[in-house]
Amino acid sequence: MILGHPDAVISGQGERETALVKSAEKFVKEFELLIKIILNGPLQVPDEESDHLSLKRRTFTFQLALFDSAWCSFLNSFVVWKAKDARSLEEDLIRAACRLELSMIQTCKMTPEGDSGPLSHDMKAIQKQVSEDQKLMREKVLHLSGVAGIERMENALSDTRMKFFNARESGSSISPLNTPILFPSPASASLGSSDKASNLTMDSEKQSSAVRSLFRDKVDLKDIGSSGLIHSVSLSSQESLDKENVRIVNEYVHGERVFADISSLAGEHQSGILAKVKETMENAFWDGIIESVRQDEPNYSRVVELMREVRDGICAMAPQNWRQEIIEAIDLEVLTQVLNLGKLDVDYLGKILEYALITLRKLSAPAYEDELKKKHQQFMKDLADTCWASDSSENSEVIALIKGLRFVLDQIQELKQEISKARIRILEPFLKGPGALYFLGQDFTSRYGHPSNAVAALPLTAKWLSSAREGKDEEWAQHITLRSELTSRHESSSSFLPSTTLRTGGSSLVKMSGNKADASSTSNASHYIETIDPHLECKGVEIDLLVRLGLLKLVNKITGLTEGELPETMNLNFFRLRNVQSQVQKIIVIATSLLVLRQTLLSQRMVSSQAHMDTLLSDSFKQLSKCLDSVADAGIQDIVEILSTAVDEDNKLADVTLRPSKEIMARMLSKSLQEEDAVFTRVSRAVYLAVRGVVLGGTGKQGRELAEIALQKVGASLLLDQVVEAASVLVVAAKVSVIVHGPWYANLTKE
Repeated sequence: MILGHPDAVISGQGERETALVKSAEKFVKEFELLIKIILNGPLQVPDEESDHLSLKRRTFTFQLALFDSAWCSFLNSFVVWKAKDARSLEEDLIRAACRLELSMIQTCKMTPEGDSGPLSHDMKAIQKQVSEDQKLMREKVLHLSGVAGIERMENALSDTRMKFFNARESGSSISPLNTPILFPSPASASLGSSDKASNLTMDSEKQSSAVRSLFRDKVDLKDIGSSGLIHSVSLSSQESLDKENVRIVNEYVHGERVFADISSLAGEHQSGILAKVKETMENAFWDGIIESVRQDEPNYSRVVELMREVRDGICAMAPQNWRQEIIEAIDLEVLTQVLNLGKLDVDYLGKILEYALITLRKLSAPAYEDELKKKHQQFMKDLADTCWASDSSENSEVIALIKGLRFVLDQIQELKQEISKARIRILEPFLKGPGALYFLGQDFTSRYGHPSNAVAALPLTAKWLSSAREGKDEEWAQHITLRSELTSRHESSSSFLPSTTLRTGGSSLVKMSGNKADASSTSNASHYIETIDPHLECKGVEIDLLVRLGLLKLVNKITGLTEGELPETMNLNFFRLRNVQSQVQKIIVIATSLLVLRQTLLSQRMVSSQAHMDTLLSDSFKQLSKCLDSVADAGIQDIVEILSTAVDEDNKLADVTLRPSKEIMARMLSKSLQEEDAVFTRVSRAVYLAVRGVVLGGTGKQGRELAEIALQKVGASLLLDQVVEAASVLVVAAKVSVIVHGPWYANLTKE
């Protein structure tokens, strides 16, 4: 943002701004090189220190050190720059609070003791509004500057009241704009004097409260302000844990069984690059420890710290009466003395690691104890073999030590995950019951306030509902018409759908919805919600209809969803909605590809019958689905290869004959997947109507039949199950959200 949009981020061109831009350029450059080295290995880059155009080899370890240095420099520049803005914003908030206070005193004719005469309805409303606005400003100042900022605000308000009443007694006037001057605290004064310094000391005692707030330091709980308003700011770690708990509950109410590490609920959404970066960083960490121990003068401090992590990790999971024994068995003072002798005592370290593994087995579930025992014994055997390799060299002993530490720490993490899973299993009755929905509602209230404040607190949700309301009546009328036609068909004929044909070559391969027992089997999520409402069909209630159509429009967008545009009520479902959007886009691509294949087969007369056509389409559909699910960057050429392969295998054509068909299909597919193309418009509209059929008609028979009617118009009835699966997620998300956020939606729709 700083490099790409400097005008939007930075105001002014002072020393702080110049230093920030320079440090940002350096940081981004080193970061890009780091990623390239992670993905492609060591690189040859120009040597900036040399006067000649020579190249220098950058390894991962060397580049990581440069990146770390650039990051620290950027962080310092950013904090220096941002601290000025934070202080300025604090002053603006306090000044606004003082103006509100002065306006209220004048309007309500208040006395120095805080009393006022008989108040009209309007005056009462003014007092209430000023109180709420000042409360909001206190919260903003507390988050920005901590307790010190609140104290400055209260002093300013008190000073404002005193000056007003003094001016009134003396007969002079006071303007609401003449609010008290805010005197800088010693911390902020010292910060101002650092403008000329090239570096910023990161000692927390010397930082201003505004700087500390950027790092989420703890703010003590206390009564703040004359109104007795109590603010509580917890540690960021507690906030993180609370968020993870909310995510777990949210997953359960949407029908997902969460048996995973609570800190990795979104891990499945990480790209391959992120996973590779994580693996590379972990390996670099352990390589660094090995190098620190291999030196002529070994540094064992990191080994001691890792052993402390082992001890503390076991103690955190063990019963209270075990902890003294664990501390004595893993005695860090003795370990430090042994390591300071200058030579590794492998036997002593091996006993510590073995004790740690035995303790972990005792803490694990009895069902897994035997399995873990075999696993641990095999590892200790492998470790001994490594240690005695190369004639028991010191190098092998170092590798054995580090491997042992890494293995034990991995086992601790695995056991923590198992404990988390066990706790979640215990809580399953709650997570599946109405209490979970109540819990989500309470958490939402704590984050966004009472439903009566929905208009101010939920601007994105208000905008989202407003956009869903556009065309709502037309969408509902179309749905009612299609549903009526479907009912009439059932009454007039025993068969479900008449065969229809596209001019490009329709398919009679129809997945008969009437043969489906129940749609609840299509999704775990729909199965969960059916315990609340067996039908899931939209009855036309305004809030339910708006939420369903709003979700449908979100996932129907061509550009990828971002968290910034998501309504506040759907923040917890970002990855869920992104996944549905991806499924919808995949359905459009497959449907378009099958249309292109059908047109090619008919134009070149490669099929002998409709059954032959259906077989080719079915085979291609399966391969396309597999390819698009497994290959992240699959392109048009990959799709064409699959389509042509199906034709080649069936018709036994030579490459010479097939090549023109490939070129034709590639051109047709490329054109048909353009947003402005008529084929794309028709296919995407058909998929939209199919998803809408399930979203409004429910995941039962009726919803499936409505979806099938829409898909059959573009010869894509093979994709019915995929459409129902994607749409059922939206139905569940809408149902849960209406229950949890109903009061907020009600207030927003009133507006």
